[in-house]
Amino acid sequence: MTKRVPISFEFFPPKTDIGAEKLITVHQDLQQLQPEFFSITYGAGGSTRERTLAAIKEFNGKGTPVAPHLSCIGDDKARIAELLDLYVAQGINKIVALRGDLPSGQVGLGELPYAQDLVRFIREHSGDHFHIEVAAYPEMHPQAETFDQDIQRFTEKVNAGANSAITQFFFNPDAYFYFLDRLQKQGITIPVAPGIMPITNASNLIRFADGTGAEIPRWIRKQLQAYGDDSRSIRAFGHEVILKLCERLIDGGAPSLHFYTMNTTEPTRQLVVDLGLN
Repeated sequence: MTKRVPISFEFFPPKTDIGAEKLITVHQDLQQLQPEFFSITYGAGGSTRERTLAAIKEFNGKGTPVAPHLSCIGDDKARIAELLDLYVAQGINKIVALRGDLPSGQVGLGELPYAQDLVRFIREHSGDHFHIEVAAYPEMHPQAETFDQDIQRFTEKVNAGANSAITQFFFNPDAYFYFLDRLQKQGITIPVAPGIMPITNASNLIRFADGTGAEIPRWIRKQLQAYGDDSRSIRAFGHEVILKLCERLIDGGAPSLHFYTMNTTEPTRQLVVDLGLN
């Protein structure tokens, strides 16, 4: 029997009124699974700022805490300070602090070019009010030159004041455990939650992976290719793959699981139920 660990879910701010209405239902459904928090993403250079704030307003104070994402690249300290003050006033005490991607056409990295700069600024501006989550990359950040450099960048975020981390999604549990081992050797012991991406659509999964540097093992790619347009078989296969991945991670000591829901209830709900985490 899989031991119980905390869970959390990620949403992205909807672009349409229909999407916003749907997300309200998804939020209600997933809240029944008793997650620790819902994180809400924030586009490059604050490109989804207003939609992010609208989603936070909708879900904050309705049971499960919300954790806004906050990216810094291409942004300025005054604007970030304004958001931090707003979140404090709203009673929010968890932030997911990220570097983010430079918006298309923008030149220059801004006043806070890296995630460790953002973490340090949050601590300088808001003290210990926020629990700060940062990103981790078990298969190495796509822009890192070496694994050692990536570990050093993560260490800098922790030293700047990060409390815990959420990983990029991955399908190789050995990469996650090796990453944790490297952190321990650096004296880094903050909790690192695996980021879990359900498999429901082959083309979408490949696009996400190619965009983030996440590796899809050859055997998964080949099986998805063999199913072609058979969406039911893809979902059944994907459920089994991710279920086994989660079991392996939990059995190996993962402190929690963070699910990238893609603003849908299924298959995240079924995974949580089958793992006995509801």
